[in-house]
Amino acid sequence: MTVKMKDIARDLGVSVVTISKALRNHPDISKSTRERVLQRVQELGYRPNLTARSLVTGRSSLIGLIVPDLIHPFFADVAKGLSKTLRQQGYFVLLASSEEDPELEQAEIEHMLAHRLDAIVVASCQPTADAFSRLHTGNTPLVLIDRSFKTFPSHFVGSDDYVAGKLATEHLLSVGCKRIAHIRGADNNVGNRRLKGFLDTIRKHGLSLPAEYILQVPRVDVDSKGYGESLVSRLKKLQQMPDGVFCFNDVIAMGIIAGAQKQAVRVPEELAVIGCGNLHYDSDIRVPLSSIDQRSDEIGNRVATLILELLSDEERNGNQQPEFKETILKPRLVARASTARPPIAKKILELTE
Repeated sequence: MTVKMKDIARDLGVSVVTISKALRNHPDISKSTRERVLQRVQELGYRPNLTARSLVTGRSSLIGLIVPDLIHPFFADVAKGLSKTLRQQGYFVLLASSEEDPELEQAEIEHMLAHRLDAIVVASCQPTADAFSRLHTGNTPLVLIDRSFKTFPSHFVGSDDYVAGKLATEHLLSVGCKRIAHIRGADNNVGNRRLKGFLDTIRKHGLSLPAEYILQVPRVDVDSKGYGESLVSRLKKLQQMPDGVFCFNDVIAMGIIAGAQKQAVRVPEELAVIGCGNLHYDSDIRVPLSSIDQRSDEIGNRVATLILELLSDEERNGNQQPEFKETILKPRLVARASTARPPIAKKILELTE
């Protein structure tokens, strides 16, 4: 026979409401009562009927997360931080990938809305805010991460991409680079702000910037390592090969290092490389990668905290639309061997200028 919540309540001599609150870790329930309930739940093998609960409470205890790439470590870290914090409050994450396809992303959002999830988190690959402007989420909170839109007000949690561009470029200058290239991201808020941070820093130091020093890969999350690897030969064919390169993300930067090895370009002596993301990478990588830490795990934690606040506000204030909340984290430089140019290499470069 299927064990029901009322069976556990009868066994323990408490109300069904008490059982429900204990299972949701509600603060109204004492520690001793919660432990009794959880022990009996385990003994009987009880599993709550979430569908039935959602019909009564209006909550599914599920949060949707849509990202461009399930393999990319940045989004994996965000998902980990999000899930860890939500799990402690009885919520669980459903994960989907848009594969950097705007139409697929839109379909995934609509699918999650149809299943009445409690909130939806999106790292969008949309080129403009048009799709979001047409989107009706009803009372379902929508939180954008990593990528926002000026023309679409929304809850947002991300890292300061302009500062990321400045930090990376300043670091390359500090290790003696004089000819710095940038492999930029897509023509969206993230790609444009990292590019602006790079350009403003180059101008600040009065360096020349040939147009061919700015390159772009067709996709920044899916297959971007291969794109990065293929660009090294283009850099070598330039009239003056750059001596430093700031890559939109770590995966592209890892491709640059792999391509440099095949093209007999020494990293960092001939080409200093820095990425963005500070992601977990294979310990067998030939040269440990310098990077800008976007604090991806903390982004996930902050998103979870925001969602819990929004759901709590909704309970207190009904369906009244709250003010949109934005959290921008400051990135940090993490210097490793890919930019650790020996002093002698810097002196040789200075003599050849």
